[in-house]
Amino acid sequence: MKHLALAASLLASTLLPTTSFADPDPANWDAVLGEAKGQTVYWNAWGGSPTTNAFIEWAGDQIEARYGVTLEHVKLTDTADAVTRVLSEKQAGQDDDGAIDMIWINGANFASMKDNGLLFGPFAEDLPNWKFVDAEGKTVRTDFTVPVEGYEAPWAMAQVVFMYDTADIAKPLPSAAAILEWAKAHPGRFTYPQPPDFLGTTFLKQMLVELLDDPSVLAAPVSDENYADVTAPLWAYLEELTPALWREGRTYPPNGTRQIQLINDGELDMAVSFSPSAASTAIANYELPDTVRTFVLDKGTIGNASFVAIPYNSGSKAGAMVLADFLMSPEAQANAQDPNVLGYGTVLNMAALSDEDRARFDALDLGIATLPPAQLGRVQDEPHPSWMTRIAEDWQTRYGVQ
Repeated sequence: MKHLALAASLLASTLLPTTSFADPDPANWDAVLGEAKGQTVYWNAWGGSPTTNAFIEWAGDQIEARYGVTLEHVKLTDTADAVTRVLSEKQAGQDDDGAIDMIWINGANFASMKDNGLLFGPFAEDLPNWKFVDAEGKTVRTDFTVPVEGYEAPWAMAQVVFMYDTADIAKPLPSAAAILEWAKAHPGRFTYPQPPDFLGTTFLKQMLVELLDDPSVLAAPVSDENYADVTAPLWAYLEELTPALWREGRTYPPNGTRQIQLINDGELDMAVSFSPSAASTAIANYELPDTVRTFVLDKGTIGNASFVAIPYNSGSKAGAMVLADFLMSPEAQANAQDPNVLGYGTVLNMAALSDEDRARFDALDLGIATLPPAQLGRVQDEPHPSWMTRIAEDWQTRYGVQ
């Protein structure tokens, strides 16, 4: 959380930048394509998954061949590192040709950068492929309750699911209470990634949403007046769950990839994921046994979109927009949804596609462990990003492994 604290400190003293008159206009796409040719886009994106890295490499090959844009994947372990870099450049007066051209970003990091004018835009809804996006049926115009307003472009949909090995767990566990009961009866067979890992903090938020009688309180920013009372059920739950976790909660896997490895190694029977097709993808890649399946909770699970945003001081804004647009294309979206590639949910509206493009999706075999969309149940809203930051810091104080 040191990165987030530094980011917050720097943001407090940052003046809002003014968009340069020379910035490319996303509404003039021919001019964008002309300017983008020959540019290199440094995309700062999570680098903890071989399948994600391979998809980004494929996207880079496509935009280089089609548009003459070179993509360099800067692999991150923490998105806040990229945020801190942009903030540091702003403090140093480096308002042009910054080191970062695009960020895979969500939640608190997006809210901070948007509120302080550190993002280029609006651009997303002027991109040619925006016309295919399901802007009404999917959560693509808000990010953790924060209005997007065109300052980031969606490229994947996610929803919390739980992966479980049917060889060891007879049936899905429908609630937080059922997970706790099972964990106590099978100590050491479940865990979650260590916060501030995004998936780890998502598990904490999911349990809080599940435990609250009225989770709508989480839609507003956290306050000192209500934080303790609202989060009390979560900490009470963790007090019971932690001793039953893998290695008694004395250590945690660093990310979701390590969770999958632990299931494959026979150390865990269950893990949390933010991708409904993650288990099928892992099975297809021989990273999980084919007895693994997924389930959601009866009250529903948290869902959101993944976005890309462009820093205000990128020197390759045109190239970054070309990449963002390609990621929303039917071709890229269908490739990303293939469980043999990524297994990510699409942001597109199937009714808006041509017959040929719709056929790309119809031809996909989503995999034996992927729940059909109708069985994913209710999508619970993400809490305001301030809750994630506060809960992750609190968790570190209570349970963090030093």
